Amino acid sequence: MLKFDVVVIGAGGAGMMCAIHTGRRGRSVALVDHATVIGRKILISGGGRCNFTNINAGPDNYVSNNPHFHKSALSRYSPGEFIEMVEKHKIAYHEKKLGQLFCDGSASQIVDMLVAECDKVGAEFLKGRIVKEVKKESDGSFLIYTNTESLSCESLVIATGGLSIPQIGATGFGYQIAQQFGLNVVETNPALDGFNFSAADLSKFKELTGVSVDSLVSVNKAAFRENILFTHTGLSGPASLQASLYWKKGDSIHINIAPDIDPVRYFNERFAEGSNKEVKNILAEIIPRRLAEILCQMENIKGNISELSEVKMRAITNRLENWQITPQGTVGYKKAEVTRGGVDTNALSSQTMEAKKVPGLYFIGEVVDVTGQLGGYNFQWAWASGYAAGQAV
Repeated sequence: MLKFDVVVIGAGGAGMMCAIHTGRRGRSVALVDHATVIGRKILISGGGRCNFTNINAGPDNYVSNNPHFHKSALSRYSPGEFIEMVEKHKIAYHEKKLGQLFCDGSASQIVDMLVAECDKVGAEFLKGRIVKEVKKESDGSFLIYTNTESLSCESLVIATGGLSIPQIGATGFGYQIAQQFGLNVVETNPALDGFNFSAADLSKFKELTGVSVDSLVSVNKAAFRENILFTHTGLSGPASLQASLYWKKGDSIHINIAPDIDPVRYFNERFAEGSNKEVKNILAEIIPRRLAEILCQMENIKGNISELSEVKMRAITNRLENWQITPQGTVGYKKAEVTRGGVDTNALSSQTMEAKKVPGLYFIGEVVDVTGQLGGYNFQWAWASGYAAGQAV
């Protein structure tokens, strides 16, 4: 039987951050993980360069059934504090756009930094361990049985992540532990994920595969201005991924594919000029040509702008400003960057991440019902929630 003050199940970003701050308080800590490679989600993030935080991270960048829960942790561990650690380890980085920070080199630098900080405080990594059973003893301690040994601890931290990207080992283990101890789990769904078209829309748009267009995408009062990308099954690109965080089955998404112009004014001006240009060619001046051709086909518009009726003009300008699509669904966990939903925050302390009804049991990171927007926000939640628990366990 191996004995520790604290056992963290899950040696990803949140788990390692928790171990670092636990160890700095002089507590003995072990990180248990079923993988043999540490931090695989970090390693594949940001195209291999890890979008490790966002300098603009704040409460409004997150979705949760309790919109106030995450404020405490985020306020106590800011992006600047993580940046300090990055700079201390001499990791070069840059801001790509919209406050997103990436390594100049490799995402492995972030993993190496976290492992080095864990080593510095004596945290022990137990890799390749499959947790078979978790029990709480009458004295309040926890017993963890793995495929190779058993462990005991005063405090148990669950940092196992969500269901996204199962091909690198994601499982629902954390939700199972929550339910074992009587905690509610908010319905989970893939998020920061592409959309699949309905069969009818797929037949219309299949020729647009590979077309990218700057857009304003809106759903359920959330709006994002970035590119959308047509794929062989639906929509991807940053604006689509952002919208998926707020989308629910049956919702329509609204797309403005010409956000920098007033389409009604634009067409009226061209009409007044008496242009002999075809409508599809005028559209191609403001959106990709293939998309312009498809829109004209959809509205059965042919010929020159001078021949365009008022009804047809309204139809095409509405399509530019407020193109409504009702996706069949999202692509799924295999491609989703994160999992929306998770352990109900009403069951946890926002100060410590401890389960209110199970002293000594903590949940941090993606396994909790706190999900950030695209752009480094989910890593910042991992660091902040890991820090919060690390100060308490």
